[in-house]
Amino acid sequence: MILAGDVGGTKTDLAVFSSETGSYTAIAETEVHSADYGSLEAIAKEFLGKVKAEVDRACFAVAGPVIGGRAKITNLPWVIDESTVAKELNLEHVHLMNDLEAIAFAIPDLRTNDMHTLNAGAPVPGGAIGVIAPGTGLGESFLTWDGTRYIAHSSEGGHASYAPSDETQMGLLAYMLKHFDHVSYEQVCSGIGIPHIYEYLRSTGYAPETPEVARAFAAAHDATPAIIRFGLDPAHPSALCTATLDILISILGDEAGNLALKVLATGGVYLAGGIATHVLPALEGGRFMQAFTRKGRFAELMTQIPIHVIVTRAALAGAASYGLENLAQGSGHR
Repeated sequence: MILAGDVGGTKTDLAVFSSETGSYTAIAETEVHSADYGSLEAIAKEFLGKVKAEVDRACFAVAGPVIGGRAKITNLPWVIDESTVAKELNLEHVHLMNDLEAIAFAIPDLRTNDMHTLNAGAPVPGGAIGVIAPGTGLGESFLTWDGTRYIAHSSEGGHASYAPSDETQMGLLAYMLKHFDHVSYEQVCSGIGIPHIYEYLRSTGYAPETPEVARAFAAAHDATPAIIRFGLDPAHPSALCTATLDILISILGDEAGNLALKVLATGGVYLAGGIATHVLPALEGGRFMQAFTRKGRFAELMTQIPIHVIVTRAALAGAASYGLENLAQGSGHR
């Protein structure tokens, strides 16, 4: 049996899987708010103490680059080290992998009900696949075909410099540069980026902030869920929140298209992450596809690329799948 985890800046999912049930059927699982704990080890000890499962190996998908078996978690003050986790939890093998690499690892095994299709396209067998995931931050990864199977590759493309695509976004970049030395796509296309867009629009006088939204902000530690809720509310929408989501969707579509061009993702582009699933109605509105396909002489090619939104916990499944397939052979730290 294996302990698998998806460690993010907002929440951490842990689950125990067995080689008999596979990576999509957990024996036990939990979800906690990451910032409520001082370390991954503390969460894992609490979880394993409750389930009392005989686990001897673990694989964790983490939000951040993994270098030499060590990761500094993006948007969370944690440093996770394979050997330290193995020692603290008394495990034989521990492996850390980037969360987007884990999602990519899970994609070949996704089932029909694990995803929602935005564009059926015309997938090319063996074509590269792009993955982009707006959650707390913005993650990216991709897969390439080696002749027999897909190989997952990690990336930190979400931290590449943001390039606006219209006058409104040019104003957003100018606004952001007053507050940040470097403006990445993550800062305008993620959970931490949504409030930046909202504050920019409010500063321009685009529309007044409604009392309901102001009260929601005052009562919340994170404004992002409120912006999404009021932006998608069909009965009492907020003009500021709706415009914020419109810009977010356009930026996401544009950057997803950039990723597709860079890896020539003729096998498809997959959207993951909590933000993508929460704004799914807005993704279907046409704005995403307009931005995705607006690539000049490659516009026709872009319309042929399949686009799917992953609606299951793919990073957790990918970490479990990787661990079940590889850690039995002794990879990872003892």
